[in-house]
Amino acid sequence: MSELPKPPELAARGGCWFASASGAEVHVGVEEPFAPARKAHPGLTVIGLDDLAATLGEHGIDARWSQEIPGVRRFHADDPFGNRIEFIDATATGHGSVS
Repeated sequence: MSELPKPPELAARGGCWFASASGAEVHVGVEEPFAPARKAHPGLTVIGLDDLAATLGEHGIDARWSQEIPGVRRFHADDPFGNRIEFIDATATGHGSVS
């Protein structure tokens, strides 16, 4: 993802915006005082879920696999600040295409 410039009216609030080549955007902000989001979280659909879990593990980040939704392969991991992020297998959910 590449960082997007925020409109000047919003830049003073801090945070960052990012966009993927496919046009997906993520807007990130910080609250003071900071408290990690351990329940609320973004869910990202990815191709190569097992490879991602392995790469995160190589960097000391645990992938917590979940079987709570039948037919959906997914796991949660924490970013370096303690925020929870969900990663969902695009090939198992029909949300992505594989070429």
